[in-house]
Amino acid sequence: MHRVVALVRPVQSTFELGIAAEVFGTARAGLPQHYAFDVCAEVPGPVPTTAGYTMTVPLGLAALSAADTVLIPGWAPVEAPLPPRVRRALLQAHARGARLVTICSGVFALARTGLLDGRSATTHRARAEQLRREFPQVRVEPDALYIDHGDVATSAGAGAGVDLCLHLVRRDHGAAYAARLAQHMVLPPHRESGDEPPPDELADLLEWAGARLGTPLSVADLAARLNVSPRTLARRFAERLGTSPGEWLLSRRVAAARTLLAETDLPVEAVAVRVGLASAVNLRRRFRDRVGTTPGAYRRAVRRQTYSEISTP
Repeated sequence: MHRVVALVRPVQSTFELGIAAEVFGTARAGLPQHYAFDVCAEVPGPVPTTAGYTMTVPLGLAALSAADTVLIPGWAPVEAPLPPRVRRALLQAHARGARLVTICSGVFALARTGLLDGRSATTHRARAEQLRREFPQVRVEPDALYIDHGDVATSAGAGAGVDLCLHLVRRDHGAAYAARLAQHMVLPPHRESGDEPPPDELADLLEWAGARLGTPLSVADLAARLNVSPRTLARRFAERLGTSPGEWLLSRRVAAARTLLAETDLPVEAVAVRVGLASAVNLRRRFRDRVGTTPGAYRRAVRRQTYSEISTP
């Protein structure tokens, strides 16, 4: 099963956490269960909630090491710093290929990892200006319902978290399964916004492209896959994801390179070919622009962090 782990903190919003639990953690008669759902905290034990009761969270940050999706269901107060141990755990999860997802204010925690630098993200409109001010390297899109880059995804207000979670289900298991799940929850399969493309159509394109990063994909190839013009594709990406097809493709390639650098001993040249960046020179340039360091320095830093985590009692 695909394991979803929600990272909570005091004082945890019950609504945002409930969204994740309903979509990923609730067994439903007649519907296959594709997800296993857990909750963890930096410090296991009692965690107060916004509803006035305290919940018991038995799992610590080690749970993130086995997660396929890490979900941050809000982060309150948004000014709260990201503890170093939590930041390391999130970065390590991302480096080994886990998907990082936030609902509403959870984007502030994700932004503090640096993984949103140079990318688009969304949050509740009431917090959009604060997010833009505190993280000027993040392209804030307050009008987007959610934004999914494949490896990281953010939603607007708490209610938009439902839309994002159902979108992820569509990506993982198809539109038919997501529609059945939405029907069980007495919700529409997806919310429409203007003349945006059908969510499953764009999700299928992202999945198709993500599986072919090692090939010389172009924006024209992506447009041809949907049988639309490059200009129409660019408009659809801007409306739905808050970015361009080219930027999305480059972000996915750099993210894939980060995973290979962290998890394999492949030479930088081989990593570059595997992710479709052709040469070590091109990878180094793109990697420095996006991550702020070289591929070699990133690999050494991740290895040092992993060793430190393992050797720390």
